[in-house]
Amino acid sequence: MEFARITEEKPEDVRRLSRLATAIIREYYDPLLGREQNDYMIDLFQSEKAIREQLSKGYRYYIPREAGRELGFLAFYPRGDALYLSKWYLKKEERGRGLARPTLAFLREEAEKEGLSAVELNVNKYNPTVKIYERLGFRRVRSEKNDIGGGFFMDDFVYRLEFR
Repeated sequence: MEFARITEEKPEDVRRLSRLATAIIREYYDPLLGREQNDYMIDLFQSEKAIREQLSKGYRYYIPREAGRELGFLAFYPRGDALYLSKWYLKKEERGRGLARPTLAFLREEAEKEGLSAVELNVNKYNPTVKIYERLGFRRVRSEKNDIGGGFFMDDFVYRLEFR
């Protein structure tokens, strides 16, 4: 598995990433959050404009690939003593194939390059992937309810994986 970095310098890559992210997030989160909130969040976080803005603020986006296939996408940035994993999504047909461990190894490598000792992330309280994070060694550290505007909230658990 390889991780292809997406940069601001290639607008066509940002466009492709936005389309990929929209398709994955719509398929996964429409049933969980409802179409209205999901549309709002896609526009807020995964539109081309939002991705370009995130890239300009230090987010690093990657598309994991295997045998030429795009498997999904991830985004992260340093925050405090941890690498904050803002986004980690796989296409439906790629889920359950054992891709979490190699992705986590990549994230750990990136964190250690920056002298960081953990990976941290937020996950919706009703998202069944919380069990995957726990099997990977992440520990729940707190709950958060964040107002994202438009009358919507993100009701999350925060998980953390320590390396040392």
